[in-house]
Amino acid sequence: MTQATLRGRALPAPGLIRTVLMLAARGIPSLPLRVGKVPFGNCPTCAGNACGGRPNMKTPGPCQCPGVCHAWAAATTDPAVLTSPAWTDAWRRAVAVAYHPGGAGLTVVDLDDADAIAWARQTLPATRTVPTTRGEHWIYRGTMASHNAVRSGVDIKSSMSYARYLGPGTGPLVDLPDAVRALAVKQPPAVRPAPRGVSMPTRSGERCPHRTPVFLERGIAMAEQRITAARSAVHATVYGAFLAVLSTHGRCGCLTDAHVARLFTAAQSKGESARHCTDAWNNARTTLGL
Repeated sequence: MTQATLRGRALPAPGLIRTVLMLAARGIPSLPLRVGKVPFGNCPTCAGNACGGRPNMKTPGPCQCPGVCHAWAAATTDPAVLTSPAWTDAWRRAVAVAYHPGGAGLTVVDLDDADAIAWARQTLPATRTVPTTRGEHWIYRGTMASHNAVRSGVDIKSSMSYARYLGPGTGPLVDLPDAVRALAVKQPPAVRPAPRGVSMPTRSGERCPHRTPVFLERGIAMAEQRITAARSAVHATVYGAFLAVLSTHGRCGCLTDAHVARLFTAAQSKGESARHCTDAWNNARTTLGL
């Protein structure tokens, strides 16, 4: 049976199909990318989490959609799925193959330019390397959380992320080093409390109501949910959430670094860089005069 008639179906883009079936045989879950090197969007059934899962950039849920509409969470090693009618239309429109590194037990250090490559060669242990359009992918054995812009020109792609497949690469695959894990440790900026007189109660001995644990926890949780639920305009959503939290809790000193870290983590799970989080936080403080 030829590749073009695999399982009795007419398959598009035989080169892509050969690649994904080869990856599947090696236990590497893959998915198609459309123009712009981005995954396919959610189908109408799965839009807005209507399917009960968490489409695209969050953890895969119980959705049984047969299509390829859940970004990295749709990546699979099942040849029956990869060549199914539901995926055939996506392969017709695909321009490249991506894979889910975390699903294959791997971490990709994505080096975007010559400066990033020079830094990696001086800092990280040599491992399997794949040339990219502008830089290199350094691939390690082991998984971790994915993070963008851990330093200039450097992204980490592992769990809940995807990387474009550009070939097997060269060099031996080595274990994920602590030096890469350390790149993901980000400290949020310290929250400077406003002068106590700004939010002091009018009655002697009355405590700041924002210090009520339930009230503060609800505010942080609502901001996290607002950020993680964003399906577009993520930058603006992050800034708006930061502004809302600071307008309510920013003047009485009740926010802690742990609260800020939760907000930054939510923003970074949507692809925001640590630098953008810091800028958005500082801009919100400036807007409120904090």
